[in-house]
Amino acid sequence: MPSSLVRKGIWAAAAIAVAAFLILAALPFIASTQIVRDRIAIEMSAWSGYRVELGAGPDIEFWPFRAILDNVTLSGWSDPSRKPVIVAERVEVELSALAALRGDIVFSGARLIRPTLRLAPVRGKLLLPASPGGGRIARSVEIARAVVGANPAAPDVTALPRDPFGNVDFVDGRVIVARGDVDEEVVTGISGNVNWPALDRRGSLSATGIWRGESVAIDVSTPKPLILFAGGPAPLTLKLKAAPANLSFDGTANLSGDTFFDGPVTFSSPSLRRMLEWSTANTAPGPAIGALAVSGDVSGNAQRIKLADADVVLDENPGMGVLDVSFTDAVPTISGSLAFDALDLRSLLTAFTPLDPVNATVDEIDTAFADRFNLDLRLSATSANAGVIKLAEVAASAQIKPGLAAFDISDARAFGGTIQTSIRLDRQPGNNLVEARLLATDIDGAMLAAASQTASVVPSGRGTVSIILKGPGKSWGDLLKTGDGSITASFGQGTISNFSISAFLERLKKGDFFALSEVTKGTLPVTSVELKATIAKGMARIERAEAKAGPQTVTLAGVVPTIGGGLALSGTVATAAQDANMPPSLAGFFVGGSWLFPFIAPAHQGISIAE
Repeated sequence: MPSSLVRKGIWAAAAIAVAAFLILAALPFIASTQIVRDRIAIEMSAWSGYRVELGAGPDIEFWPFRAILDNVTLSGWSDPSRKPVIVAERVEVELSALAALRGDIVFSGARLIRPTLRLAPVRGKLLLPASPGGGRIARSVEIARAVVGANPAAPDVTALPRDPFGNVDFVDGRVIVARGDVDEEVVTGISGNVNWPALDRRGSLSATGIWRGESVAIDVSTPKPLILFAGGPAPLTLKLKAAPANLSFDGTANLSGDTFFDGPVTFSSPSLRRMLEWSTANTAPGPAIGALAVSGDVSGNAQRIKLADADVVLDENPGMGVLDVSFTDAVPTISGSLAFDALDLRSLLTAFTPLDPVNATVDEIDTAFADRFNLDLRLSATSANAGVIKLAEVAASAQIKPGLAAFDISDARAFGGTIQTSIRLDRQPGNNLVEARLLATDIDGAMLAAASQTASVVPSGRGTVSIILKGPGKSWGDLLKTGDGSITASFGQGTISNFSISAFLERLKKGDFFALSEVTKGTLPVTSVELKATIAKGMARIERAEAKAGPQTVTLAGVVPTIGGGLALSGTVATAAQDANMPPSLAGFFVGGSWLFPFIAPAHQGISIAE
């Protein structure tokens, strides 16, 4: 290599080294004369539109070149009290060294340590920070608003401002809501990042925080942030993850006064009840039952959302239909129609209503849960179950509105016949009025006995059963103790299992008491069975109970408490004369003990009716 080229290379390297040295040497001077003082505050104010105040002069670090600011406050220019909109204990601002040499302040990024964002209610429930009243971002939004106004359907993005913005990181922040003179802390532990290289380019927000005791992660991105802020339609991707609920949306949104969403959405929650309790303040926790997953095409606005072609999975029971959610009232209203191949009715009750009698026999019925939303669902299922009861061809509805919660099965096939049932809860000041009804028509008694494990009581013939129970109470146990109602049943030809009438009469003749279990080796054929009972204050009074079995007619009367299962009954067995020369006979007895362990005591025997 020629020596001249070597000398030139050495001089070039030396020149670069000298220039670098001069730049580094000049930076402290530039920082001390142009950056310190108010230049950073002025530039931050120019971007944000807020009044920016620094607690002290910035510390300058030169590798990397950045300013460290303590006790930074942003407030509205028109607010005489200077109540902060944003306060940060520390702000680290990344600066351009070359711009500083030119006397300019150019931010390439910022990091906020322990910032606090103050929101306030606007137009009712909407929470927003105080308006800045200016700034580059606000002016850029106004320009974008004009672009959207010129062509709302397809705004000209080439006409948008192209100012560089950069990254903003935040660590251990919080959000408070100003309600009068009181600041309420609503979100804590917020950390994340805003990535927006330039105002006309894609922007995204990723953050985590703690809201109402649960960790929440949110990711939002759009290729047209300014268009979205200006009230125009823009693609939007949203993902929210938390233990009580997950949500994702990937479609088109419009955030103007007529807020609009359109696109596919998915939602899942391990417990809809828990999710509603979490999303609504001051609600006591309940059982984590009612896992729900929903996906479909969502369309609507901030007042009403419709989910068409919805795929719904409720506690592993898949269904499909249409859902509509309205936010025009004080609480959300969920309505729609859903069809299932199979459905667990207990899951439905626990997920959507306070009417699950399985979990509320001791504790109070959770009426507070029903105050968090309104509900009007129409349901159908090819098959369903309610505990051990199997149903088919089910048509049902669930309804919650102010003062009322109701679940009705208007038609279903069960026990070889049809059933209709309803549960209603009228919420009244100081107490609840609860009503339960069941009508089973043309059912097979044997199937009912097998499901209810009452084979020794319910005959195997076909029949009809009606049960009505209503009364005040804070729990299902209260209803059984204090409720009023009636029970009627009528069965045709069949049998009563585990009962020998001949052994029963033989024991009565001996004159001492005995357990009913001692006469269970046999079956009693019957031609008809009738029952009529009234319920008052938790006590069932049997007015008529009669079973006709060939020459014998067995009758019962007395009272049975609805709680405890104790028995206090009297009865007779009337036997028709087998011969014209012999009178009919009548044997009386008492029934005591309990449903599980009844015992019999003779009252009188061998008495002729004619006598």
